[in-house]
Amino acid sequence: MVYEGEDGPGKGKHVVLVSGDEEYRSEEALPQLGKILARRHGFKCTVLFAIDPATGEINPNHNANIPGLEALKTADLMIIATRFRNLPDAQMKYIADYVDAGKPIMGLRTATHAFSFPGGKTYSRYSGSKEWEGGFGRQVLGETWVGHHGGHGEESTRGVIAPGAKDHPIVRGCDDIWGPSNVYQVRLPLSGNGQALVLGQVLDAMNPKAKPVAGKKNDPLMPVAWTRTYPSASGKAGRVFTTTMGAATDLMSEGMRRLLVNACYWCVGLEDRLPAKANVECVGFYQPLPMGFDTFTKGVKPSEHEMR
Repeated sequence: MVYEGEDGPGKGKHVVLVSGDEEYRSEEALPQLGKILARRHGFKCTVLFAIDPATGEINPNHNANIPGLEALKTADLMIIATRFRNLPDAQMKYIADYVDAGKPIMGLRTATHAFSFPGGKTYSRYSGSKEWEGGFGRQVLGETWVGHHGGHGEESTRGVIAPGAKDHPIVRGCDDIWGPSNVYQVRLPLSGNGQALVLGQVLDAMNPKAKPVAGKKNDPLMPVAWTRTYPSASGKAGRVFTTTMGAATDLMSEGMRRLLVNACYWCVGLEDRLPAKANVECVGFYQPLPMGFDTFTKGVKPSEHEMR
């Protein structure tokens, strides 16, 4: 699904949003994020989906087909929210070429464990190898899958601006970050040149007014959003923004939507164009399904996500 950019600072920039996870409804989150970026900020956005080749329908349980990845050849930013994908070489090559070029990347939620390739395959390193410990997640985004830190489905997340990060452009105007997705465990300190921007306070219930849980889960707080650069094959250090939040239901939070939009500006070097409070009003009706396996809406084709 392609959304042509309207007026805004992002005019002339191309963002490719790659969905494909079984649990957190990235097939709903990324079309909405793409619409906001296109209509409110001018970015051209191409949203890609896991597709059942037999029906042409969106099927996040089909882990070996994301058509359209050739759009990355003209992308200024890749936003990826996949989980344990085993893509054919012909498709994966576009992602690998993009990474090797050192271009900007934004990883959401399960992108820390975006791929699952058997050993001995062309792109096995993307899911971890001796040379690429932790694979794409660890080497590029800054962390791979470690484990759940907050109680999954029981303890939600309040985003707290990290010490020393209050003046970073990515957190500008982000004063109400909350999401029902739980905090992921992250090894501390952040690897390499990572800078924590948002910490995840574990709450004792699944609503934004819940109280922080007592004890070790909030001491110390785990980073849930950070920036870094990654060394690429081209020698260029690509800008990266990673958040372990980003489920479709997390985007119900205005602060979470603003965090992602601000991060897009930063990733492509437009942070000087960010207003004090970027417009992140949803485009059209947005009421995503709760997270869960095999709970996606069946029978949907990409064309049904057209801009309205």
